[in-house]
Amino acid sequence: MTTGLLAQLTARGIVEHCSDAAALDKLFNTETVAFYTGYDPTAASLQIGNLFAIVTMRRLQLAGHKPVVIVGGATGMIGDPSGKSVERVLLSAATVEKNIAAQKKQFQKLLDFDDPKNGALLLNNYDWLGKFSFIDFLREVGARFRLGEMLAKESVKRRLESPVGLSFTEFCYQLLQSYDFCHLRREYGVKLQVGGADQWGNIAAGIDYTRKSGAEVFGLVVPLVTDANGKKFGKSEGGTIYLDPNVTSPYQMYQFLLNAEDAMVVKYLNYFTFLPDADVAELARLTQTAPEKRAAQKALAGEVVRMVHGAEGLSAAENATKIFFGAKIENLSDAQLNGIFADVPAVALPRGDLDAGIKLVDLLAQTPLFASKGEARRSLQQNGVTLNNEKIADADKTITAADLASETLLVLRKGKKSYCLARFA
Repeated sequence: MTTGLLAQLTARGIVEHCSDAAALDKLFNTETVAFYTGYDPTAASLQIGNLFAIVTMRRLQLAGHKPVVIVGGATGMIGDPSGKSVERVLLSAATVEKNIAAQKKQFQKLLDFDDPKNGALLLNNYDWLGKFSFIDFLREVGARFRLGEMLAKESVKRRLESPVGLSFTEFCYQLLQSYDFCHLRREYGVKLQVGGADQWGNIAAGIDYTRKSGAEVFGLVVPLVTDANGKKFGKSEGGTIYLDPNVTSPYQMYQFLLNAEDAMVVKYLNYFTFLPDADVAELARLTQTAPEKRAAQKALAGEVVRMVHGAEGLSAAENATKIFFGAKIENLSDAQLNGIFADVPAVALPRGDLDAGIKLVDLLAQTPLFASKGEARRSLQQNGVTLNNEKIADADKTITAADLASETLLVLRKGKKSYCLARFA
């Protein structure tokens, strides 16, 4: 039976599996544990799917333990085959370095790197793996692995049986990750590796390899986050949800989380937020008794967006949500409006037309909202048109630069839901 931190994590459904739970539980309860999670810098921004492991690292840090973030400057140029059906495109060293620099800023927002006792540490595994010659690596690391054990791993077996097969490069990935664990145990006193459930094979290999050198280490994996249909969490119709606000706006992240399914939202609250158990239980009750209020979804969206983008980002997301549902549009930038209305049609018109003044009815007829000036005029007369979310009934109104909602954009709406952006560049 586990107690303390490990019991708390297990109660929230955060622990999929761990090695020697009793010994790890004792370790958590008796000392500051240095632990690590690895991230291959395959993109400049982390995804919301990565956030679960980072939040778990923060939980451990708040409990007094020390996080070590490994960015895979070396392994990122190889590609982990775990959970992948095809081989990743091999990245150049320059691309990997650029991605590491971008990801580092995101980690610094989510973990405490300044605490003198257990401040987070960020390391690049290229700093030690890059020093090996091929011969030296085979002698020091490869000699301790048995081919039968490597081939028996589920992730390897699946790829070997697939049409694309498995390259020798990817096959060696687990050797590199295993050496990481051993190196971190020796040089930094790291005793625990934390990762996603699809990493268990690699983590187990690292535990075995490190124990052969006489050091005791542990592994803990969190569940893979999916939707109710088993689809990977973080994928929306508009694409992947990234942590970088320049790629995915706070509003887009907020809307993605606001649309979480009732069947999954309580699980996400346990995974991604630091809300007390009693608050989560109350939100679970409201999901059953008053699902139309979407209280759990609003709490999830608010907590996650505040954590990733700060109070300012959350405020922007909430204001953008109000705008999309009819609030007056003012004091916004092109970037903000483009984020809010990313999925609506847009038309590009000459700036000269706006500077000279353009009749509203003529403008509307140039958008996908109306097939003709006559249709646009009838809709105006029926109070069916808004400009920047304000109703306009005057079909003869002339639109000028003074009517812009931002630097170059006007927001037009027909009825309650049909939007179009008019861009004057």
